[in-house]
Amino acid sequence: MVSGAVSLPDFIEAGEPGQRPTLVFLHGIGGRAWGWQGTLDHLVAQGWHVLAWDMPGYGASPPIDGLDFDHLADALQALLVHARVTRAVLVGHSLGGMVALQTWARHPQRIAGLVLAGSSPAFGHGSGDFQTRFLADRLAPLEAGLTLADIAARLIPAMAGPGAAPEALARAQACMASITPEGYRAALQALVRFEQRAALPTISVPTLCLAGEHDRTAAPVVVRRMAEKIQGAEYAEMPGAGHLMNFEQPDAFAAVLSAFLDTHFPAETLP
Repeated sequence: MVSGAVSLPDFIEAGEPGQRPTLVFLHGIGGRAWGWQGTLDHLVAQGWHVLAWDMPGYGASPPIDGLDFDHLADALQALLVHARVTRAVLVGHSLGGMVALQTWARHPQRIAGLVLAGSSPAFGHGSGDFQTRFLADRLAPLEAGLTLADIAARLIPAMAGPGAAPEALARAQACMASITPEGYRAALQALVRFEQRAALPTISVPTLCLAGEHDRTAAPVVVRRMAEKIQGAEYAEMPGAGHLMNFEQPDAFAAVLSAFLDTHFPAETLP
């Protein structure tokens, strides 16, 4: 376990740096860096430089003792420094959106834009009892001896929209099945302590808040309310999608993302 100094997370990288910011993709609790591959391919073909991390404790990224969102923001900052990223648009899904908000609050200097997909600025309604019950419910299958593959088979279909294709669900389940119990447990314990509502009015970079029509984890009303508290933020909703929008509708997700990016970070004009 890592303690003290920030350890560098593992990541994948594609495309060539240019005048536009680097796009940095931050997965959710059940995701992995490679879960973004379809979106990364789409954006690299449009000339973007992209990174996607495995958060601490996932894949080959070293775990951190006492994991919390300050640790996650510091780890992301270390990755940006290592990769020589001076301007980044953080694209965070679910817990990854929370990491993006925490990084804005803690290390805003490299952030050129934010995309907060299926995410919220705080966990639940802040009740300690609520958080305790949620954590106990989510950890109960592990305590009962189920594997992450078992848990994914039950949880992923319930989080998707009604029209999700079997291959989309299979990819999401494969991501979740690849997580270690220790990494999953640490992420859940960090999740229930997240609170960054106070950061929303401070955001001064282009921001897109994206919801799935059928998302019951980060409902559209929650995502829209978050957008309303960020000056100049845009809100978009993906019809038919659930919480796993980037898995369920990768082409539509990439299209919404591209439209936002092209508006705020247009490609260099040729002489």
